[in-house]
Amino acid sequence: MAITDAIINYRRFLKRKNYSNYTVRNYMNTLRHFILWLDVPVERATPSTILSFIDHLLGKRLKPKTINCYLDGIRGFYEHLIHEEDVQIANPVKRGYALRLSKPLPRYIRDEDIPKLFAVVKSHRDQAMFMLMLRCGLRVEEVAKLTLSALDLHRLQVFVYAGKGAKDRVVYLSKDTYKALVRYLKFRPSSRAKRVFLVEKGRFKGKPISVRGIQKCMEKYAQKSDLSVSCHQLRHTMATQLLNADADLATIQDLLGHTRIKTTQRYCRISNLKVQRDYYKAIERVAQRHAL
Repeated sequence: MAITDAIINYRRFLKRKNYSNYTVRNYMNTLRHFILWLDVPVERATPSTILSFIDHLLGKRLKPKTINCYLDGIRGFYEHLIHEEDVQIANPVKRGYALRLSKPLPRYIRDEDIPKLFAVVKSHRDQAMFMLMLRCGLRVEEVAKLTLSALDLHRLQVFVYAGKGAKDRVVYLSKDTYKALVRYLKFRPSSRAKRVFLVEKGRFKGKPISVRGIQKCMEKYAQKSDLSVSCHQLRHTMATQLLNADADLATIQDLLGHTRIKTTQRYCRISNLKVQRDYYKAIERVAQRHAL
């Protein structure tokens, strides 16, 4: 079997399946690491080989989530060999090999810390970017990819195209987010770039800002405000605040672009204000009906 041709075909297969460039790149990298580590031809790998590779990755102190990503990419490659390349082998990557993951609760920013963070954000661009995360629940990747054509300021809507899982959705602009966005667009550098947010200084001025560029901005402001915050925590904060304001769980799921309601339900475990209100409201009725 020509391994190089098989890898190229697998990459084309992933592209046809509309996997994101990020996922395709990760799968190719994990597959390359696996093939370089192998001491037998790819088609002769066994379940024992995969277990040894997992031990190798654990020895390199990779996180369980990262190792599971390796296994997903390698399993997919063998499925491709079996079903698309007609290679007569059994897939050595068994489903039960995935490592168990801890499920930490989403971390959000406390209400009293939000003004403290935004007090140090002086850039109109950065204010607009962070407000889209805090009020609209956009992921940092979605902010970086946002285009001018996706903004419907007249209807106070933003179209999020090809979000996580290649899903589209619509989110809505609050008054303060609308103001921040309009203020930035007035000062936005003239550019042919279709992306909304651009680099403002240096040799890449006028080019679309990258995900890492946005994250570095947040790291700078976190240090200035003496807070431990991240871009994704703004999104978590939006979900938690909506839940505390009695928003329906299905509504929050749609706004965040979650595929499964179970993902959104994780916020119920940290949204103590809503639990408190629901408890006292219900327990008062119970006490009235069953007075002691």
